[in-house]
Amino acid sequence: MIKATVNGRKPYEINPSGASGTPECDGKPVAWSAEPLPSGGFSILMDGKSFVAEVVGTDRAEKTVTLRIGQSVYEVGLEGPMDRLLASMGLSEAATRKVNDIKAPMPGMVLKILVEPGQAIRKGDPVLILEAMKMENVFKSTADAVVKEIRVTERKAVEKGEVLIVLE
Repeated sequence: MIKATVNGRKPYEINPSGASGTPECDGKPVAWSAEPLPSGGFSILMDGKSFVAEVVGTDRAEKTVTLRIGQSVYEVGLEGPMDRLLASMGLSEAATRKVNDIKAPMPGMVLKILVEPGQAIRKGDPVLILEAMKMENVFKSTADAVVKEIRVTERKAVEKGEVLIVLE
């Protein structure tokens, strides 16, 4: 079973092959299919509704995937059985992981910087707002850290992968 958390909200329990052999979400069968598109996205048919999804970014260390479906962007955190087993034993990989710098997952414009150098931040604290594709994206700290350096300024355009804030 896989736990999928969308935009940090309620987690969903996904069973790729449920009791009836079809995928289940929170114990209920889900009828869906996905086909790759020439543009690189996916055409998804789920419960009689059609969607076009694009993978905007992935973060293997954080086990997240960022998807764009229509005009909405979703960050999906994934947790597998091994992750839960390690966490239950107090060996959570996240607890020993190095704090990573905050990078732009897509091109955009920095709207607001919410922290300053030397500031101590906690996991989940908002640190920066980036506008991309006419949407405001709030970047949050993935761990307790100290802001070492801010490499961008407000109202500045940034490129995908550019380091925005250096943490220690």
